[in-house]
Amino acid sequence: MTFHLGYGTNGFANHRLDDALAVIADLGYTAVALTLDHHHLDPFADDVTRQTKRVAARLAELGLRSVVETGARYLLDPRRKHHPTLVSESQEVRVDFLVRATRIAADLGSDCVSFWSGIGTSWDLLRSGVSAVLDSAPPVPLGLEPEPGMLVERLEDALRLRAELGEPEALRITLDVGHCVAVEPVDAAACIRRAGDLLVNVQLDDMLPGVHEHLEFGEGHLDLPGTLAALTDIGYTGVAAVELPRHSHAAPDVARRSFAALRTASWVAAAEREVRADPTSLERLFAGAGRVDRAREDDLRVRLLKACPGDLAGTLTTLYRHGSSAERRAVLRALAAVGARVPEVGVELVKDALRTNETGLVAAALGPFAAEHLDQHSWRHGVLKCLFMGVPLDAVAGLAARTDEELLRMVAAFADEREAAGRAVPDDALALLGKVA
Repeated sequence: MTFHLGYGTNGFANHRLDDALAVIADLGYTAVALTLDHHHLDPFADDVTRQTKRVAARLAELGLRSVVETGARYLLDPRRKHHPTLVSESQEVRVDFLVRATRIAADLGSDCVSFWSGIGTSWDLLRSGVSAVLDSAPPVPLGLEPEPGMLVERLEDALRLRAELGEPEALRITLDVGHCVAVEPVDAAACIRRAGDLLVNVQLDDMLPGVHEHLEFGEGHLDLPGTLAALTDIGYTGVAAVELPRHSHAAPDVARRSFAALRTASWVAAAEREVRADPTSLERLFAGAGRVDRAREDDLRVRLLKACPGDLAGTLTTLYRHGSSAERRAVLRALAAVGARVPEVGVELVKDALRTNETGLVAAALGPFAAEHLDQHSWRHGVLKCLFMGVPLDAVAGLAARTDEELLRMVAAFADEREAAGRAVPDDALALLGKVA
């Protein structure tokens, strides 16, 4: 990994700054995104110079690289969140704040100062405000962050402003990868590649399309391994810090979970790159995925198979025949993504799994690949086996579409046998037959 993983202090709003920095460093992060605020290095404090020197020493002591963030909610106006902005009538207040922030960043040795435009419509006002900051600030890079709902909302807006200002060297780009999910027409990895050398700061969080809500990794649609891989691909060497400003109530636990997710995603990104370059590494990495993240080992293995180039026929067979139960299950689940490349082999593996007495394998075998490729006779018997073994029929992809009269006859006979023996009929069987449990 060429860049530094960090965590934002706006996600530690209930901690003293010293304590927040210590927790962040102890968890394994090597950087911090420091939001200037009234309780975390107030840029308007009378002793701000002394405070800055103390924070700089603390960062050095903990081995933390830093970027300065300027998104404090009520620092400039106690009644209106984020006001005034660069597109407000009182623009000069924001300009003064940003200049102060660059001086603090210079004294801290921070990589950059990150800022956004604000909500408004005046492009001319924005240009004049950014120009005023560039003219007055010390030579510290400024990272303009596209923000959903603001005048500069997308990456193309930030690049447009930079071009109109003559592409000043000091004006660069901050990307929040969650914002890319929420509002960009392409994914975060594509945005990172487009920003390229202009990227000076990265904020990491998850989001859902069209919704500006910062989520923990895995709760939205962000491809975290793909995002980290893109940062490596462009040679990014700056800070990539977790941005979860509404999670301060559980900051240490959230930061711990986030670091674990980033560590797993970093492994996946590196493993995918290795498999693409050397397909013979797949077997070793496939086996090792369970040691990386036991809870997500299936997902990790599926990604590795998707990344593997060339003919997968022999690879899938080898991994399935010689793998553990967990590895065989992952092969079956991967068929939904890669089975179309080798449908005959996929059908063979599904039929083998349906001959076993392992509920996990039977459930995985009847996924989307089986729904599309398995013959009707074998598929019916697979459904019936689920009922015999107590595998919920929710595991059967395409159940409603493929259910036919013969399957219903088979299930009815199964139910009659259970009733005759004085045994309960599974709710799934009754539901399939249209009966109430």
